[in-house]
Amino acid sequence: MLNVCDLNTMRPLLAREGFHFSKAKGQNFLTAAWVPERIAQEAGIDRDTGVLEIGPGVGSLTQQLCLRAGKVTAVELDTRLAPILKESVGEFDNLHLLWGDALKLDLPALVREEFDTLRPVACANLPYYITSPILSALLEADCFDTVTVMVQREVAQRIAAAPGTGEYSAFSLFCQYYAQPEPLFPVPPDCFVPRPKVTSQVLRLRVRKERPWDIESRDLFFRTVRAAFSMRRKTLLNCLSSGFPELGREGAAAVIAEAGLPPQVRGETLDIPAFAALSNAIRRRLDHV
Repeated sequence: MLNVCDLNTMRPLLAREGFHFSKAKGQNFLTAAWVPERIAQEAGIDRDTGVLEIGPGVGSLTQQLCLRAGKVTAVELDTRLAPILKESVGEFDNLHLLWGDALKLDLPALVREEFDTLRPVACANLPYYITSPILSALLEADCFDTVTVMVQREVAQRIAAAPGTGEYSAFSLFCQYYAQPEPLFPVPPDCFVPRPKVTSQVLRLRVRKERPWDIESRDLFFRTVRAAFSMRRKTLLNCLSSGFPELGREGAAAVIAEAGLPPQVRGETLDIPAFAALSNAIRRRLDHV
């Protein structure tokens, strides 16, 4: 098996194919073999697992996934990597390479078609610039058992943040609605080429089998969350008055009271159950406007 984490192997291979790193595609390839090995291990990959990998790059993580999984389906946008991946992972008969944009895929249909009876998981070393849309798509697909990703450390901290902390955001709530995030381990910049300016973090999200909140409208729930975080350090009353002009200030105050929240509460202190109660109160109020 070709050791593509070894710079003495990778650089001649890339040069032979005339490959140049694309900043626009956020390409940083791993040069520390322990990282993909540990990602595959921490993701719990075994022969009963079907893995969707986003962005295999030169195949360092792909190799480790293929050594463990029943099947790996890897989606890559950059067709310049085709001859390189042929050399690095061409030996694996449990690998299916798909060329295209992962954001344009029907993920539930793909999982049904590719993995059949296997336990579906997603695994990826995500380019920083598309972390949020890719992660949102993987979670909203609601068809994976776990999603294990390497992201910028600050993004991982935001995803796992608790209410009332500086990192807590609408994206924290979005991710925690769908899954339980578990930060696993950091990956320093010197584990990549080109070397990024930031530290990365591997994060496992265990997708929730049940969401034990009485949420009458998911769309309204997320609209409420976005409104509450639209003006940080402003009171929830001000945020809802702006985000739900149809309520008016009096209506916003009424739904806050109905949800059992103090009048001067700030949105960034609320957890999912509180937002569930609030969005349900808003729905009842709007139904009678």
